[in-house]
Amino acid sequence: MTLGKLIGVSLGPGDPGLMTRKAWDALSRPAHWTYPVAKSDAGSYALDIVVRAGITPPLDAVPLLFPMTHHPEVLAKSWARASSTVLERLRSGQDVIFLVEGDASTYSTFGHLARTVRELDPQVEVEVIPGVSSYCAAAARVGTPLAEADDTLAVIPAGYGVAVIDHMLDEFDSLVLLKVKPLLDEVIALLERRGLIGHACFIEKVGTPDERVVRDVARLKGETVAYLSLLLVHNPNRPRGEIRRGCRKKKTAAAN
Repeated sequence: MTLGKLIGVSLGPGDPGLMTRKAWDALSRPAHWTYPVAKSDAGSYALDIVVRAGITPPLDAVPLLFPMTHHPEVLAKSWARASSTVLERLRSGQDVIFLVEGDASTYSTFGHLARTVRELDPQVEVEVIPGVSSYCAAAARVGTPLAEADDTLAVIPAGYGVAVIDHMLDEFDSLVLLKVKPLLDEVIALLERRGLIGHACFIEKVGTPDERVVRDVARLKGETVAYLSLLLVHNPNRPRGEIRRGCRKKKTAAAN
């Protein structure tokens, strides 16, 4: 049996212009298409990027359901269905593309999908086409460098909690807080307590027609924001170039 290749095609965070040439080439070749949806009757953010780029999806493109839930039984069933669907198409001998918003190696469903498919058939070949991450696009959009010189940078989901974020502000010069929707009010309160609210910027659905940038982050209190949103936070009060927790320390003047 000749197996097709499973290809994770990164599309960038929303602006079709941020798709790479390699992603465009992959979408132009014969292949089965699959794409993620959160509900059976919902649209696909990833597929929408492709459509806005002017590429017509093949008629047999298949949505794969990945529900927004933590229920282990529901998740297990959805992953089993998705991986079986992909493997069936791979066994036809044709490559299978999985559309990925952002970058396929960064907080993406593609990594887990590839693992589950290869658990079913270890002979499946997997290719990842990298793309622009949402936080890189967001930093470029607002003109804020993520890190300069010997700055330190951390990228974490806000779901780790306010206590972790509070600690990370002491350990890193800049933070990228992804998926801030559930804890936005608590994070805003933390930044206000620490005097950092003026050094934060909120970006939602960067690069899409629905993009929103909010520099006065405090006014978002009590508001329900989109799932695809993030905060860029800089801590100017942290000693420059300081590296903690046993890492290699910044060199001092050479010994005589």
